[in-house]
Amino acid sequence: MKNIENIAWEKMNGLIPVITQDSTTNEVLMLAYMDKEALDLTLSTKFAHYFSRSKQRIWKKGEESGHTQEIVEIMLDCDNDTILIKVIQEGVACHTGRKSCFFTNLETNEIISEVEVNTSNKYSVLDNLFHVIQDRKNDDPKKSYTSKLLNGKENSMLKKIVEEAGEFTFAVKDDNSEEMIYEAADLVYHTMVALASKNISPDRIKQELARRFGMSGIDEKNSRKEE
Repeated sequence: MKNIENIAWEKMNGLIPVITQDSTTNEVLMLAYMDKEALDLTLSTKFAHYFSRSKQRIWKKGEESGHTQEIVEIMLDCDNDTILIKVIQEGVACHTGRKSCFFTNLETNEIISEVEVNTSNKYSVLDNLFHVIQDRKNDDPKKSYTSKLLNGKENSMLKKIVEEAGEFTFAVKDDNSEEMIYEAADLVYHTMVALASKNISPDRIKQELARRFGMSGIDEKNSRKEE
């Protein structure tokens, strides 16, 4: 597949689904997306690159965890709108530490594969928190506070952010360092829940903060007004 223009990019709004298989066992490891640049990088480097919709950027599989995917074969389907890639998987494909992202039986809710690698130390605290929050979306709201927030009325979730922000400011006003830390953690958690409800990765916050380095606060605010 030398000419990536053969792909129906316009039909797929610039993002094409990619099914990733283990080249030895043919086990389906994951489903992700590529844009033209990600596919071009995949072809040129021979390592899988995807476009993350939550991060809104291209990422090399394993860039944080080291669990890379070396390309063996890339196939295009009959409608030119889906790619199948066969890879040599280094480590595991799923952020949960399982080999495949497909491990839950939809009908029985049974977990059919065990965690093979502890990946918690491979990601930042915020990234781990984001993954945990997303995993809670389908939990019973009666048993999970996070699920209750995610599945309840949006105004209730937003009120909690305002409440926690208020408690943090009072802790600062009272010069209580322990309360500042505790309330700041609550504020970050509830803010992360709101971001996860909109599928916005904390990586995008990091990108925005990085963009502001070397720029004065006044210039940054003026640039937003111009936009």
